[in-house]
Amino acid sequence: MTDETTRADQEPFFQVELQPNCALTPATALFFFASLCTVSFSIAGLFALQGFWPVFPFAGLEMLALGWALRLSLRARFVRQRISVSPQQVVIELKTHASEERLVFPRHWAKVTLRASYTALHPSRLLIESHGRACEIGGFLREEERRGLAARLKQVIGTINESPPLVVRGVDQALAR
Repeated sequence: MTDETTRADQEPFFQVELQPNCALTPATALFFFASLCTVSFSIAGLFALQGFWPVFPFAGLEMLALGWALRLSLRARFVRQRISVSPQQVVIELKTHASEERLVFPRHWAKVTLRASYTALHPSRLLIESHGRACEIGGFLREEERRGLAARLKQVIGTINESPPLVVRGVDQALAR
């Protein structure tokens, strides 16, 4: 096998990048937090002037919890998941604000699984599995989006011990060989 053939087999023919919808920017989050702090501490100040001083620490705790939640929400902007499928392998790249991870599964042995939740309140889980390893993808997607992605990945990856024929640049790969 030549290097050109090897490179062509590793080149992705299907690629999708997932990221959460983060409409909140740092500037709008700061404005939202400052406005709620102003309202909360104004009300707490009025109660403190009337002798109910314990309201102030609770208002501070509320604003601390809100600030922490906003910080977590803003960190979600850096989450990226890229799934690349080539004739030989499935590559999943997971990026967060602090780490990067790259998982490679052989396409012929990979399996896409959409696991239903045990309760109606929890979402399903979309997994790509192979050789006892699994990687969850699209945890931040809505249920309909997750099901659509699972259906598309099942078409492209197939099931274990099955690799569907690929169409690369309009040419059937089985005919190209």
